[in-house]
Amino acid sequence: MSDQGCTASWSSPLRSPLRSQGFSAKNSRRSFIQAGSLSVGMSAVGMSNLNLPSILRAEEKQGVGSSHKSLIQIFLAGGPPHLDLWDLKPNAPSEIRGEFSPISTSASGVQISEVFPKLAQWMHRGALIRSIVGSKDQHDAFQCLSGWKPEDLRSIGGRPSMGSVVSKVQGPVDPSVPAFVGLAEKATHREWSDCGGPGFLGAAHSAFRPDGPALENMTLHGLPLERLRDRRQLLVSLDTLRRDIDTSGVMAGMDAFSQRALDVLTSSKLVEALDLSREDPATLAKYGDGKPYQYQLDGTATRNDHLLIARRLIEAGVRVVSLSFGRWDSHTKNTAMVRDHASKLDQCLSALIEDLDQRGMLDDVSIVVWGEFGRTPKINKDGGRDHWPQVNSAFLAGGGMRAGQVIGATNRLGECVVERPVEVQEVVATLYHNLGISPAHTALQDPTGRPQFLVDRDPIRELIT
Repeated sequence: MSDQGCTASWSSPLRSPLRSQGFSAKNSRRSFIQAGSLSVGMSAVGMSNLNLPSILRAEEKQGVGSSHKSLIQIFLAGGPPHLDLWDLKPNAPSEIRGEFSPISTSASGVQISEVFPKLAQWMHRGALIRSIVGSKDQHDAFQCLSGWKPEDLRSIGGRPSMGSVVSKVQGPVDPSVPAFVGLAEKATHREWSDCGGPGFLGAAHSAFRPDGPALENMTLHGLPLERLRDRRQLLVSLDTLRRDIDTSGVMAGMDAFSQRALDVLTSSKLVEALDLSREDPATLAKYGDGKPYQYQLDGTATRNDHLLIARRLIEAGVRVVSLSFGRWDSHTKNTAMVRDHASKLDQCLSALIEDLDQRGMLDDVSIVVWGEFGRTPKINKDGGRDHWPQVNSAFLAGGGMRAGQVIGATNRLGECVVERPVEVQEVVATLYHNLGISPAHTALQDPTGRPQFLVDRDPIRELIT
């Protein structure tokens, strides 16, 4: 398959970023523990000459962190086939169009694949982008989670993911609940289980991952809460003593980190949010469990329940939840994989949108569903579709966006973008905008002391209100 004849006649200039004269208190916060490692001895990254409690008090007066805009990132690991899901070509030759037919949706004039009958009923609350360009031909969640290529700023730790940026810039809604949670299960191809790293921001802004050592730490290993509270008092006393002879403010920051680590440990909010036995059985049934897990191989399972856990985490105060759903790398048996994976995604994604809508949360919660790239228009000899980074697609919902629309278009064979190209960073900039973070005015200081803007693009004008 060639993209000959698809030479772009469009240009997509970089935004001219505003070089700020300095950082606001919001951009200077050093306020969050590394929730994925809940031991009491937390390290304060970059705490030199900073009085954290003072910053927290100042932010409280300014209302920083008081809103609870949030984001659920659903990564379709492996690269979902755009022609079988979001951009069907029913008039193309059979080796292009495949076996799936388009169906109408609740949004006038918008059609999606027949594998999404439930989601089709909620298309008026969602938006499709069929014209994403600039995807890297690499099986890695990094670009979707940060907007950047993996190699960018690698020498100083790499670019931080959206979740880590939110942890840094906005901090936790509740001291006992991490700002950023990753639900991506471990996969043999580890890049598919990536929930987004902190990059140059350091380990303090890593995602909390409620599995393995982190979950074991939450059980306290049988340590009574009273003993833990006693330990807190001891830490406070020691830190007070050390602060008396510390003029740099480092100890004050360490005290706050320890306090927040203990807040997470002694609170039941996070544990309850992760406990689906507390959920209404009817709601559990609506989301489904995604079993039996098929076509998983070296990827992640179709964990429908992770979308329900994501909603519960957002309710508990988490700002960003990242998860990986299924394995979409369909070099063979593409049709069977799509029928399995897409039908499960249809159930849980439509349930999530309906759930958030009924709870009055949908306008405050952004949902993004996409993979690392699209797949070849032409079906190969093994009944599969191969990598096709020339075109990518995304489904978005909630977040106060203008819904019920399709942005962009590909040519008649789905080979290349012919209308309204959208850069990957434009999608990420839109999500930052929905979270209340201006990508044009927010910069983070890297380890060399230089300001780094979140992305180099502006939000998608068709989506923002």
